[in-house]
Amino acid sequence: MISRVEVRTHGFTQSGFTLLEVMLAVVIVGTVFVACLTLVNQSIHSQSRVENITTATMLARHKMSELEAQARRGISASSENSGAYEEPYSRYAWEIEYLPTPLDGVQQVRVSVRWGAAERNEEVVIDSFKYN
Repeated sequence: MISRVEVRTHGFTQSGFTLLEVMLAVVIVGTVFVACLTLVNQSIHSQSRVENITTATMLARHKMSELEAQARRGISASSENSGAYEEPYSRYAWEIEYLPTPLDGVQQVRVSVRWGAAERNEEVVIDSFKYN
């Protein structure tokens, strides 16, 4: 059986929370709320970054596929080695580099897709090899 104890002083019953208990509960709830908001903000930022990386990877793979298709058809590489994508990907820019390798007849092809501010250095790079 549960019993309740009440303290009576001068005819008054004292029950409830003290001001200190209420203030401590408000501080704890506030701290938990701020921590949850911080986690939500970090989650949104991470999701945005992952979305940019995924889009840039898709665009780089597409550009590499174009180069491979041109090579299979015997079309020589375009003189255009950089550019920007059209809407809805206008914030992304691409660049193609042809690099030598130690092997005769083999050339390294590097496709870079960049986005955002230059000082943040956000890019995706895909490498492949071209046999002449």
